[in-house]
Amino acid sequence: MADTMIVGLFVFISLKALSVYIFDARQYYQKNRQGEVILQTIKPIKLGSNKTSSNEKLGSAEMGKLWATYMGNSMSKCILEYFLQHVEDNDIKTLLQNALKLCEEFMKTTKEIFEKDGFPIPEGFGKDDVNLGAPRLFQDEYYVHYLKYTAKAGLSIYNVAIPLVFRKDVKEFFIQCMHSTISLMEQVKEILIIKGYIIKPPIIPIPEKVEFVHKDFLNGFIGHVRPLHALEIAHFYDNIENNVTSKALITAFAQIVKDEKIRELFEKGREGTAKNLDRYMKMLTNESLPTPSYLDHLITESTFSPFSDKLMLFHKMDMFTMKIRAFGNSLAVNGRHDIGLLYTNSLMKVAVFVESAAKIMIEKGWMEQPPRAIDRKNNN
Repeated sequence: MADTMIVGLFVFISLKALSVYIFDARQYYQKNRQGEVILQTIKPIKLGSNKTSSNEKLGSAEMGKLWATYMGNSMSKCILEYFLQHVEDNDIKTLLQNALKLCEEFMKTTKEIFEKDGFPIPEGFGKDDVNLGAPRLFQDEYYVHYLKYTAKAGLSIYNVAIPLVFRKDVKEFFIQCMHSTISLMEQVKEILIIKGYIIKPPIIPIPEKVEFVHKDFLNGFIGHVRPLHALEIAHFYDNIENNVTSKALITAFAQIVKDEKIRELFEKGREGTAKNLDRYMKMLTNESLPTPSYLDHLITESTFSPFSDKLMLFHKMDMFTMKIRAFGNSLAVNGRHDIGLLYTNSLMKVAVFVESAAKIMIEKGWMEQPPRAIDRKNNN
């Protein structure tokens, strides 16, 4: 996924010792005499896989997470290169440059590990999937919201990978990915607040004392329904923030995509996202709590596509897949029946979109095969 002076504590355990790293957000931005924030360039960390001489083979966890990292960053690289063709705000330009450097560094290191192990480099996305000469599609502000959403997606890959991978060079790589992406996230959050692009999650009262819940804690439809608790509010805020960004992107994609079948799918996805957003926002507004705002006004009128249909469909399939994880996290901390049903319905509708997108990807021969196990049943 923040006050001005943030000190985050990131701890990881190596095989040799317990190493504690303190990340001070002051290293990512400074203030001039007028109190204006000056963003610092995030220096790429040397993540070369030649730091270890391990002969250990890549396991399924290493293969899968490295493959997903390469695919996602190859897509993001295309998008960020295009965004940099149409950006006026210097702070936002620095954010985009930092994000692009990280994409390139992550791809470089992943490729080195793959080559070392004789693993075929995924095709991913490249120059044929982006037209850098296309007209502007988004206003500068949208780029910052987009970076926050995609940084969340990256963190979700890396934080799941770290406990799963055992090979030292791969483990160190994902730890550094986490470090770098957290650094970028802190810059993004600072710009969002300073420029007034976003509101922080709602403020609620500090409890006066420790209390225990009563039997109506789970009620959502019948009887007394309690107010939302802090975790439910936080996840509604998170899902609204994610979905306003997703809705703006799928609206823009529906505006520029060439294939009519994909356009129809994007329009259905937009309508479903809008309905979900209305329900999530209503949950907060019913309790007089503020919500993040829509971002559709940050889309230009351009109908000239800067991206291939393949890239756009993969991107939306990927973003909707991330929603499934977000809904699962939300369900895990929920305690009300009505909220549980709301997220379950959302999850089922999103799953239908993902399956429809996957079928089109397969039909057009665009979906790359992830690393897989031996087919022993049909391996004659």
